[in-house]
Amino acid sequence: MRLANLDGRSTIVLPEGGLDVAHATDGAFSSDPLEAIERIDELVALAPSLDGPLQMLTQGLLRAPSPRPAQMMAIGMNFHSHAAEMGLEVSKIPAVFTKFRSALGRPFGEIVLASETVDYEVELVVIIKKHTFKVAAENAWDHVAGLCVGQDLSDRAVQMGAGRQFSLGKSYPGFAPFGPWISTLDEFADPNDVRIACSVDGVTVQDARTTDMVFPIPEALAQISAVIELYPGDVLYTGSPAGAGQGHTPPRYLQPGQELVTWAESIGEMSHQLVSG
Repeated sequence: MRLANLDGRSTIVLPEGGLDVAHATDGAFSSDPLEAIERIDELVALAPSLDGPLQMLTQGLLRAPSPRPAQMMAIGMNFHSHAAEMGLEVSKIPAVFTKFRSALGRPFGEIVLASETVDYEVELVVIIKKHTFKVAAENAWDHVAGLCVGQDLSDRAVQMGAGRQFSLGKSYPGFAPFGPWISTLDEFADPNDVRIACSVDGVTVQDARTTDMVFPIPEALAQISAVIELYPGDVLYTGSPAGAGQGHTPPRYLQPGQELVTWAESIGEMSHQLVSG
């Protein structure tokens, strides 16, 4: 099942259009996307029997599939290819940092570039469905509502400058878009092996499979939840492969007027127009 946030309402994505969850269930589910995330297993089981009028999945009305995450975090250097291009050794533990909730972005629309050193990073994004604390890796997928594709946008001058302000450099408004909807785990042949990619002005700049992760999602969740309690709707960016602009000589940062398209198999694609601040 694919679950969208269409203008603030939970919507099941079908080939012909969107099915409003609250209307289709006669109020058994509210319109709140967070409730749908918390009850995702019920909704997946019920979805084949639901019917009702379909709505257009207008790109401008699609919002972040998890609209009110209590926590947003990300893992740095979690692809072998990215560590290699940066000349860094892979970490023995996940390098976790925060993306503040004010950075939450939509899957389509404009992104304001904070400076001349803004970089792209395609990532697979995990949406948590229930309280998660000290979960074992073998049980970690049981705590996941589904997956999105995301961009971990970064102002490298802030991130890598004085004080190494990772969280600040990655938390300008709109720097955490993900979507275009949540694909539940039944949509994937193997959720541990997903192709993710992005392009700038039609030129593919990143393209990899998540089997290259240093810490696969179950192991990452186990290590993170050993310290942090995760809650329904929480968002985890799981790392980016080789090809980010910073890895080029000279760096190839995003420019106003460019189009950034981001996609993942079994999920879908986002697109953003980049504008000057």
